[in-house]
Amino acid sequence: MSKVYVIHENTEWVLPLRQAFAELGTPYEEWFLDEGTLDLRERPPEGVFYNRMSASSHTRGHRYAAEYTAAVLAWLERYGRRVVNGSGALRLEISKVAQYQALDAHGIKTPDTIAAVGRRHIRLAAEKLGYPLVLKHNRGGKGLGVRLFYSPAALSEYLDGAEFEAPVDGITLVQRYVRAPLPFITRAEFVGGKFLYAVRVDTSQGFQLCPADQCQVEAGPKLGDVSPATAPSQRFNIVEGFESNLIGSYERFLEDNDIGIAGIEFVADEKGRAFTYDVNTNTNYNPDAETRAGKYGMRAIAHYLTGVLQVTRAKAA
Repeated sequence: MSKVYVIHENTEWVLPLRQAFAELGTPYEEWFLDEGTLDLRERPPEGVFYNRMSASSHTRGHRYAAEYTAAVLAWLERYGRRVVNGSGALRLEISKVAQYQALDAHGIKTPDTIAAVGRRHIRLAAEKLGYPLVLKHNRGGKGLGVRLFYSPAALSEYLDGAEFEAPVDGITLVQRYVRAPLPFITRAEFVGGKFLYAVRVDTSQGFQLCPADQCQVEAGPKLGDVSPATAPSQRFNIVEGFESNLIGSYERFLEDNDIGIAGIEFVADEKGRAFTYDVNTNTNYNPDAETRAGKYGMRAIAHYLTGVLQVTRAKAA
């Protein structure tokens, strides 16, 4: 019998999904893709495959998990299996440069950005872009390498010091800092390509924005060593009745890029202009925020995948 296959590399992140599948009685299996073999002579099993591979997988000791997943997805797609968040989604997940090009193609505004390889070129890009600016990793997740600089001296101190974080793919993004009137960003969640809810995230303690409980345990101030003033569970709050012209653009963007499940983050400047800066295709949810709002992302994903499985079975019958 066909089932749902969940592709991932972080067990903690799929615990709520396991519970949701159990409540629905949905048959599923997990593929933990850290290392292993892929026999290209074999055909993949029947079913629905949900890719949750993360851009930050290398930070958990799974250096080649994303590359391994890319090979598995190519294999699945070769045999016409139903994949939610397939190769195209993974390509955007592990490259913000690719994200920004895809967003720009849909008329979705992104911050001014220069991609640089090598510390000397980071300096040159900063001179060209001007201050204040933000550095971040092209292959990011969890706010990897995100630092704010107001001057060339501060940037040089970081680049020449021991705290410099080299990106795993060698590409550092030098990005114009979007100054928000209040320290928060908005993350819009989508399941089945449709808007689910928006969450407001407090950034006063830095850019560690992963909403899962595990991330909050690992999180530490990144921006100016700000002392924690807000409990992790209070940093995330679902916005009731959220409306934005971006939602329609985001849904079209997801459809055109064959992305079924995602969280898209944006920030508005002092003039109210919205800049989209990240697309997360392995989206996680903050349990405290969801409990307060009575809305549950993993349950929505489980319902969606169960429906896709039923349709897939009906077509095969």
